[in-house]
Amino acid sequence: MSKKIVVIAASPRKQGNSAALAQAFSKGAQAGGHEVQYIELADKDLKFCRGCLACQATGRCVIKDDMAELLPVLQQADAVAFASPVYYYSICGQLKTFLDRSNPLFTAEYAFRAIYVLLTAAENEAYTQEGALKAIQGWIDCYEQARLAGSVFAGGVTAVGEIAGHPALQQAYELGKNIK
Repeated sequence: MSKKIVVIAASPRKQGNSAALAQAFSKGAQAGGHEVQYIELADKDLKFCRGCLACQATGRCVIKDDMAELLPVLQQADAVAFASPVYYYSICGQLKTFLDRSNPLFTAEYAFRAIYVLLTAAENEAYTQEGALKAIQGWIDCYEQARLAGSVFAGGVTAVGEIAGHPALQQAYELGKNIK
């Protein structure tokens, strides 16, 4: 059965390593027969959450920026993949802002159940991804019907294009292709 998959490429570098991982996942999901919407946060105007919590009463954010168009896309997705470089052992600021700004969905009905995480980092040690995974798991925990369905980590990649030939690209493709 075809699903709506949203891939959020969060890196400020549009042609960076995490974008390559996100594209591999997207191609795999398309090969698996799914509808994929690929979003690069570098193209979006996203302001920081103000913490006013007005969205909890209205279901909408008071900030006027591109998040207004992204929220319905996220809400209606069956599965979501977040791709981020690991900065200081956590997710990049662009992804953190996106996650914070998804707060209007906290009290809403949402379709997403499966969450995928695609991470890249200059460091190659397996523990490098732990802080980023924990940050996203904290978001997932707030959406009780959602679960972490899989993750891919590409370590040892810094400069744009260094991910070429990395086994994580095939892992991301297969993860996308095998979405159930």
